[in-house]
Amino acid sequence: MTAGIIRCFTGNTRRRILLAGLGICLALGWNWLYIRQVQRPMEDLAASSSGQRITLTLADYAQPTDYGAKAPVLLDGFSGKLMLYGQPYLLELSPGQSVETTVTLESAAAIHDEDVTTFTSKGIFLLGYEAGERTAPLQITDGTSASVRWWPVRARHALMDRISRLFTGDTAALLCGILTGDKTALPAEIQSDLSEAGIYHILAVSGMHCGFLALFLEAVTFRRRRLSALVTIPALAFYALVTGGSPSVVRACIMLSFLRLAPLFRRDNDPPTAMAAALGCILLQNPFAAASVSLQLSFGAVAGLLWLTPRLYQFLTGEKKHGKVYRYTAASFSATAGALVFTAPLSAWYFGFFVLVSPLSNLLCLAAVGALFCVGLIAVLASFLFFPLGAAAAIPADLLSRYILFVCGLLSHLPYHALYTVNPYLVWWMAFLYLSFFLVRCRRGHGRQYAAAAVLCTLTLGYTAKLGQLRYTGAAVDALMLDAGQGACMLLESSGTSALVDCGGDSFPDVGDLAADYLATMGCTSLDYLILTHYDADHVNGVETLLSRIDVKQVLVPDTGDDTLVRTQMLSALEASHVPVSSIQQAETFSLGDGQITVYPPVGNGSDNEQGLAVLCESSSGQLLITGDMDAATERALLEQYTLPKIDVLAVGHHGAASSTSETLLKTLEPETALISVGEHNTYGHPDESVLLRLSRLGVTVCRTDKQGTIHVTLN
Repeated sequence: MTAGIIRCFTGNTRRRILLAGLGICLALGWNWLYIRQVQRPMEDLAASSSGQRITLTLADYAQPTDYGAKAPVLLDGFSGKLMLYGQPYLLELSPGQSVETTVTLESAAAIHDEDVTTFTSKGIFLLGYEAGERTAPLQITDGTSASVRWWPVRARHALMDRISRLFTGDTAALLCGILTGDKTALPAEIQSDLSEAGIYHILAVSGMHCGFLALFLEAVTFRRRRLSALVTIPALAFYALVTGGSPSVVRACIMLSFLRLAPLFRRDNDPPTAMAAALGCILLQNPFAAASVSLQLSFGAVAGLLWLTPRLYQFLTGEKKHGKVYRYTAASFSATAGALVFTAPLSAWYFGFFVLVSPLSNLLCLAAVGALFCVGLIAVLASFLFFPLGAAAAIPADLLSRYILFVCGLLSHLPYHALYTVNPYLVWWMAFLYLSFFLVRCRRGHGRQYAAAAVLCTLTLGYTAKLGQLRYTGAAVDALMLDAGQGACMLLESSGTSALVDCGGDSFPDVGDLAADYLATMGCTSLDYLILTHYDADHVNGVETLLSRIDVKQVLVPDTGDDTLVRTQMLSALEASHVPVSSIQQAETFSLGDGQITVYPPVGNGSDNEQGLAVLCESSSGQLLITGDMDAATERALLEQYTLPKIDVLAVGHHGAASSTSETLLKTLEPETALISVGEHNTYGHPDESVLLRLSRLGVTVCRTDKQGTIHVTLN
């Protein structure tokens, strides 16, 4: 049948179909072979043994975690990598050193029942957890640490060390991100500003960075074609290794190498061919890289730059002569629009936002980013020769960094600088946007038709933002139990006043980002109350991100609790953000627009769960109660110490654990609806079947975030 269909085509069309079919067959065959030879042997090793003693070789410097350190490591006889989560001693080791230790292994692909994850797209197929108590002493050897293989990793480490000596604070962190792609030292607030301003891509080493490096080397070699190619191509290859060899930087290096080589062989450069070759090289090394967000965004941006940018620039400039400012503005807008045409839908899909100020931020910042890259690189290289010379060159780099951060901070706080896909109408608007310009293109429309489509899309964009706000507001009190995964986050809003009860979970995006997206969609420019029932990580681990995104006027916390690491980190983050923190020692009532919230102090004894706050939200005709992670005994103590009204909605305690949501609580308060914040396929067995049976027996309607996503109820 297939052969018959192919015979229907002739000439070049048949040849193209055959070549495409051959390519698909080869790709599928290579994917099968890679799984069989690389991934499956590692997963078989994890399945056949647990808690075994093995020898591992560090493939990079370790990074600190809350419980120790983590590092990518290699296993003898296996091609893929393993991510080791171990003890702090890993921070003292260098790449190439080997350690013999006891490790429990599990597949890196078996996360949320997915076959391809962030780990596998990076060539990491196993996760290893070092035993807390050692049954045998560690054996650490130098291994291959002296090998040339580890020079790029050591070069990155030396580069970052030199940056930390030349620069301080945010400038050092930003320059580390721009030069090496390492964002670990960059504060959450700055990462948020860059993301919300639409230029977070400057931290992901890609074609832009490689282009800056190529231009820098071209200037150094006085634009001599052969010398430039001889210097640039090895330098780009080494830079790709220094920055970790992400798909975006490998793609850029291969394409720029083609660009430098083509004139030397008297051939025209063909960007689509170079891009296809780059993709082939990346997928040959690891077929799972196709699932990498970095790869998809990188190739999407380049495709748009090649296809749309030249046409758009020609359309904006035409045949008339224009000044330098106009041409620069037109070139910047054309490049931004070209890069966004395919990446905007991907960003909306993966990260849930559409940045409206992106053209403006790129216009104002990209030239400064290029200058910062070159000046910062000069300062670092000069410092290796003569440190005072590097320190002098660091001064303009610091000024450029401050300018970029200032502009991004300003743009990211503009009203409606971005829209978020928690507004369901945004997806339809984006479809309308692409369809409008596609139809004009198909009809070979002229300038006025494109302008009319742009005006129509702009007007409908404002209507889309208003519809999103109306969807979540307007009731006496709107309550949203956000889909935080295995965690808790309840958003309350009434007449422009907002409160957030807890902010933690394991969702993606981070639950702090999720809460900020909803607040922005609802038209809230700040958060009036942040109430933390207790300090468990699944209730507070999104707070730092939330603080980086939105101003919080007041934080309410329990007056008890052990000095755990999470509690200490949380209070430190709140103090650093200069947010007023109030400890609840007695029942207090706060105004919430047309309603009110009453916060009850801890009434139990024992762990943080039993020493948490309870929150009652009331309107003139509805009530909602949140009990945090209280157990049945603490629920009874709450009922004994305070007179609670009959309620309409109950946020089920402790994610539906059997120890909470007692029959006494249900019969006393008689809720009509129960909301359960719980993660899909969680390892705790939440919600417990006994809780569901209790609720069902008493006629309570159950809504669950793992089944229905974010749940919106109104207290009318």
